[in-house]
Formats: sequence, C-alpha cells, structure tokens
Amino acid sequence: MRYLHTMVRVRDIDESLDFYCNKFGLEEVRRHESEAGRFTLIFLTAPEDVEAFKKGSAPALELTYNWDPEDYDGGRNFGHLAYEVDDIYATCEKLQAAGVTINRPPRDGRMAFVRSPDNISIELLQKGEAQAPKEPWASMGNTGTW
Repeated sequence: MRYLHTMVRVRDIDESLDFYCNKFGLEEVRRHESEAGRFTLIFLTAPEDVEAFKKGSAPALELTYNWDPEDYDGGRNFGHLAYEVDDIYATCEKLQAAGVTINRPPRDGRMAFVRSPDNISIELLQKGEAQAPKEPWASMGNTGTW
C-alpha cells in the first residue's frame, strides 16, 4: 500500500491557489476538469516532490472545486485520504473480514471507499489498470456515505 493524496474541497480556486501556491509554496502538478461531473481537481506538491510526483512516487494535496455552490459544514470540506493498493479486491476482502464496512465497493475494479473509526473517509485505488469487475463487488450497493 502507498499513500497517494489528501483531498480538500475549496470554494474559490483562485483564492485557494493564492494561499497554497503563492503563500504556502506548493506547486500545481496536475489539473483535471470534468464537465460531466461538474468539478475541477488540482493536485499540488511541495517543490521538492514535483519530479517524484510525476514519476508516481510522491503524495499530493488534491484541491476539489465543485462548480455548483455548496456550503461545507460538518467537516465536508475535508474530503478523504487516498491509498494505492496492489489488489483492490483482496484489500476489501481483508477489511470486510476484519469488520470494516465497505461504503463504496470496488464495482469498477478500480476504486473503493471505507471509513475510519473516527469517520474519516479513505479511498482505495487499484495500482495500475483497473481489474475486471467481479462479484460480489460488481453488484454490491453503497453503504452509508463515503
């Protein structure tokens, strides 16, 4: 397992980039805009981690900007921790056997979400390409929020 990123939701991209980049000193290393999902993802790293991030070996801060206005209360602006795993299905099976609820099952063979005992959302991402969809995960619904 490898730590990938921490996600926080932001209300204003320009104001956030001014803080994180101009004032705090992080550098933007990747940006993704989703018209269908109506969001923008911006990944930032420390200057020393830029090249390592590009090679897939350094973690990042993910800023998520949802295009539709939303008030973030109750900690919703803090999104999740993310970890890359060698086998998404084996990891979820192990967690489930240990009594952990799989909030968002890996139906697509790529992504799952669980929550810590303190209700912190944790994203699990399949290393490399997504695995082929497989039961019981492919038809399993979400449980709770993630």
